[in-house]
Amino acid sequence: MSAARPLTALRLLAATAALPLLLTACGYGAQSTDDGKETKAAAGAEKLSADEVRIGYFPNLTHATALVGVQEGLLQKELGATTIKSSTFNAGPSEIEALNSGSIDIGWIGPSPSINGYTKAAGENLQIISGSASGGVKLVVNPKKIKSVGDVKGKKIATPQLGNTQDVALLNWISGQGWKVDAQSGRGDVSVVRTDNKITPDAYRSGSIDGAWVPEPTASKLVAEGGKVLLDESDLWPDKKFVITNIIVSQKFLKEHPDVVEAVLRGSVKTNAWIGANPDKAKASANKALEKLSGKALPAEVIDPAWKSIAFLDDPLAATLRTEADNAVKAGLLEKPALQGIYDLRPLNKVLKAEGRPAVDDAGLGTP
Repeated sequence: MSAARPLTALRLLAATAALPLLLTACGYGAQSTDDGKETKAAAGAEKLSADEVRIGYFPNLTHATALVGVQEGLLQKELGATTIKSSTFNAGPSEIEALNSGSIDIGWIGPSPSINGYTKAAGENLQIISGSASGGVKLVVNPKKIKSVGDVKGKKIATPQLGNTQDVALLNWISGQGWKVDAQSGRGDVSVVRTDNKITPDAYRSGSIDGAWVPEPTASKLVAEGGKVLLDESDLWPDKKFVITNIIVSQKFLKEHPDVVEAVLRGSVKTNAWIGANPDKAKASANKALEKLSGKALPAEVIDPAWKSIAFLDDPLAATLRTEADNAVKAGLLEKPALQGIYDLRPLNKVLKAEGRPAVDDAGLGTP
């Protein structure tokens, strides 16, 4: 495929005009909140090459690096007098649109919208500069209706949105069982029901779905409703690791303000280290940030198991992004994308080297 000719799943689904973009991060809808919230710099701190950096992320546990990094001031500390302006998003398309329009400079986002955004712009808008989280995705089912993997056949299983990261994963898993499903309609040996994560627990309670392949904290919300974890997606991947959240940057911003990008990455690396060293404090910090953003904290029966299932790391797990793209192609939701150059891990590896840590790999998809 020519890089000048971006081929995306959207072209295959032109009739589905209601979808702003096919591939989303977690399927929470397409709304965004530009809250204009600024994190104040410490008095006397040194300013970098930009007065501010605009970052975006989701009010979601798989974006806890950003939640905790902002909440605890760990990102701001590395930025000195360059202030953070944060915006929150409910889905990948709106965050990609914000980055393309210059409304944000750096964002925490899932692999599918990263792939879609990169290919749609012929590789000229964004690059992935770091990992952030792995795991936190489960198949939760009604134990009265589904007691084993074989029982999934003939049942109604929800995913967040057509073509999103979890939708692709479920379709690939279904294919691996030898069952057939039309990817676009969701009809077949399993009924794939695309349902916004915000209403999935209600759909489960009403019986309109028999289970769901969803990220945290939705998975743990279903368990709190009586659901059973039939499968943890981590078990399907080598070393039980796969990218669920990475960090992207506007190529223009990276070129003009490499010092700011490097500072954000230092903050991200140090935040992940702090999360690892202080898991209970970090969990409470993330929940406090979620309460500020949504008006409601997660109860212990939801946040405790959800938090345990997510690994926060700096490695973007690039090989798994390639696999996720291949799975979308196999499912018929994406024409083979040109991903060469989607990663620029040089700033991250510089930060890791300074921390005495080994470099991470781009799986051959890095900047030439």
